[in-house]
Amino acid sequence: MFVDAGAKAHKKQGAHKNASEETRRTSLANSRTRYACGLSALTTDEPDMEAFARAIALEAAVIDAGFALLFFSQSLVEASALSQALMTHAPALHHAGCSTAGEITPQGLEDGHVLAMLLPSAVFTAVSVMVDNLSSSGMDRITSEVEALRRSLRARLGCDRTQGTFALCFIDGLSYAEEAVSSAIHWGLDDIPLLGGSAGDDLKFETTRLISNGKVTSDSAIIVLVATEIPFHVFKTDNFVPTDEKLVVTSSDPDHRIVREFNATNAAEEYAASVGIVAQMLTPLSFASHPVVVKVGGEYYCRSIQKMHPDGSLSFFCAIDDGVVLSIAQPKDMIEATRAALRDVEERLGGIDMILGFDCVLRRLDARNRQVFRDISELYRVNNVIGFGTYGEQYRSMHLNQTFTGIAFGERQAAE
Repeated sequence: MFVDAGAKAHKKQGAHKNASEETRRTSLANSRTRYACGLSALTTDEPDMEAFARAIALEAAVIDAGFALLFFSQSLVEASALSQALMTHAPALHHAGCSTAGEITPQGLEDGHVLAMLLPSAVFTAVSVMVDNLSSSGMDRITSEVEALRRSLRARLGCDRTQGTFALCFIDGLSYAEEAVSSAIHWGLDDIPLLGGSAGDDLKFETTRLISNGKVTSDSAIIVLVATEIPFHVFKTDNFVPTDEKLVVTSSDPDHRIVREFNATNAAEEYAASVGIVAQMLTPLSFASHPVVVKVGGEYYCRSIQKMHPDGSLSFFCAIDDGVVLSIAQPKDMIEATRAALRDVEERLGGIDMILGFDCVLRRLDARNRQVFRDISELYRVNNVIGFGTYGEQYRSMHLNQTFTGIAFGERQAAE
């Protein structure tokens, strides 16, 4: 069930009604949490991937897991070390995952961790594919990969069902391809809901990594199809409302998501003037606290700024082009907006067991800036949210920014 962090913060994690009361810690700072729906989460903040892979292999054997999702900080471990350890100690366990811009563990918001989420074969059937070389791939190829993946899942299930099936995608967050890739995946999925997150690299903006069954790449995307008897609900939440302050893109480099001018004026100067900050004082915190939004189909979506360049141009996390009209957004209370979203999900599902979430790194920065980081972390912790901090979020056909996208699972008993 939904748990209000403000009312329940005094309770220990062992008192959670949704978890299986089983969080264990070892001398290697590993933890294990099992959930009522059958999923199991393992985390570590130690760089010894051999030990962590052995722990994953042991847990996979205990719960008969056929698939694992892996989210990891490159500040803690290299992707190749994690991949090699998994292939050595758990060669039969199919897996997929990516590097992060922070992690959401059973203990809340963290940095410098590796998180593994194991899917038991009794209630989850998962298939995946890695699409390499996104920068040179046609979208038809991606749609074809999705259709082939659906056939693979159908063969595993012995039937052609879409009810009880969802899709996850993890995309290189520095590929400049998320919009096209999300759209192509969505096209091939038909009515299967899609969500996911763009891989990060702890705000270094240099190289992100994706891993899949022994392969380690960049400039790629991983698509995972999952069928389950567990009830689930896909959702998103953000915390901003548009204002009447408009910024029109009048000069840009769409291929690199760079805006040179707003309203025929230097981009950084015009943006700074609109939010009441001196251009020279702009930082990632400024962009997190003062997002810009674009209206698509009657709904507003965030188009977050990544960084400012010395010439006053601005790099974006999302696609941008000349003529796009952006509105300065006014943030709402993040805690209240997230709490309301969780309540709504709880009502729709009839109870939440755990949530796999993809949370924009800019929400994390904004939470720190507004001194609510501990509050949002506690809200995630008591409501059994796990996942990672992203450079962008995928939701159905859209690539988003400054948004939390998630899939909530109900309790196993509810499906029986």
